[in-house]
Amino acid sequence: MTVIVIDGGLSHERDVSLRSGRRVAQALREVGMEVIEADVSGELVQLLRATPDPIVVPMLHGGLGEDGALREVLDLLDVRYVGASGAASRLTFDKSIATSVIRAAGLATPKQIALPHDIFRELGAPALMEGIGEQLGYPLMVKPSRSGSALGVTKVNDATELPSALVAAYAYGPVAVIESYLDGIEIAVTVLDEGDGPVALPPVEILPESGIYDYESRYTAGATRFITPAELPTGVLEQVAELAVAAHRTLGLRHISRMDMIVTEGRPVFFEGNVAPGMTETSLAPLAIEAAGREVGEVFAKLVALVGR
Repeated sequence: MTVIVIDGGLSHERDVSLRSGRRVAQALREVGMEVIEADVSGELVQLLRATPDPIVVPMLHGGLGEDGALREVLDLLDVRYVGASGAASRLTFDKSIATSVIRAAGLATPKQIALPHDIFRELGAPALMEGIGEQLGYPLMVKPSRSGSALGVTKVNDATELPSALVAAYAYGPVAVIESYLDGIEIAVTVLDEGDGPVALPPVEILPESGIYDYESRYTAGATRFITPAELPTGVLEQVAELAVAAHRTLGLRHISRMDMIVTEGRPVFFEGNVAPGMTETSLAPLAIEAAGREVGEVFAKLVALVGR
């Protein structure tokens, strides 16, 4: 069995993807697996066809990797892979849709408005500011509907800051989501399903020095403090795990995911799911794996074996 770790790509998160892919590839080699690293290029399909019985581990972040496109190509080529299907990835990657699905399942989410760029441009910012403020109040969060690594995410304290925050979000896609700001403790929960149903790993509590877990806070060593497992009451930890597993199931995910949430007023609230969690030196999933007494190579080797059955 040959494992092909696909990383890189052409999204804004290329550098992070390369770091994640290299770490997973090295971890799999350390447990004795034959691994090929591959970027997204015109040679990828030829490599997949030339490799006998390959198992792919997609480590692409952002578009192509998390929007389901690559995974649907793998299905087309009849190539097996670790992680969510193309359809489930597409659903999870679009925050405006995923949040609605999670809310419809009776799980807690922030209030949210999806605002396409066309509407923003045609109606103009002044015509929208009052309505948004009345619906959501301030402060609030603005982010691209389809992006990762907190790119284009802005905390907005009042109406004067909203237009520029929307412009920043539209730099990463045609739809922005505007959400009520939740004041609380940010938590990330990695969910593993190794064949016996999804299980939540120890949650990671996120304490960025800047107060906002943005791109710099995520990928700059020392910019954020992490506590694993999160220092929360036992009852809240149980709710966190239950919400993560329920969201994983609701979105139709498999093998591995990461659910991000805010614990506010003693209860967790879902705000984002990830089908290709980062695996860099500052990423959250490896912290959870380590806190569970596991290693990255062992976890991915088990998922590869599960796919290869």
